[in-house]
Amino acid sequence: MSRMRWPLAAALLLLAPAAGAEPDWGLRGGLTIDPDQVHVGAHVNAGEIFNDGYFRPNVEIGFGDHGTLIALNPELVYRFDRPSRSRWGFYIGGGLGINIYDWDDGPRDYRDDTDTELGLNLLGGMSRMRRSGGDVFLELKLGVADSPEAKFTVGLSFE
Repeated sequence: MSRMRWPLAAALLLLAPAAGAEPDWGLRGGLTIDPDQVHVGAHVNAGEIFNDGYFRPNVEIGFGDHGTLIALNPELVYRFDRPSRSRWGFYIGGGLGINIYDWDDGPRDYRDDTDTELGLNLLGGMSRMRRSGGDVFLELKLGVADSPEAKFTVGLSFE
């Protein structure tokens, strides 16, 4: 458990809002392919960096396929303008993936393997504004290098 302290501390720093800012935050979860896992996590909409471009760091923890994966994702997303008659909007983005793998080798090998890799993610999704504030979204994230092959995520943001 002690080897998991520094990734959790890094996740808290990643999700910490900028001083004086009041960011939106949210919860997320879904399915991961290669490794085959279920993941849960949280994100922060940390603010607009350029016109329609936002910094949205997130942390996801995956379970299954004989291991645990902690993914720290400092990502940028570009939101396309939302039509006035619809509450749906689309976005694309990408960023780094700091992936901490903790594999269980099984009963014959009495040790666990831990590995950390720096990956690259590309993502796209659609979100719908809620009347009460925030939004709900569907997202597809593809691992380009040293990240899980694909993640299908559903999430909810709060204000």
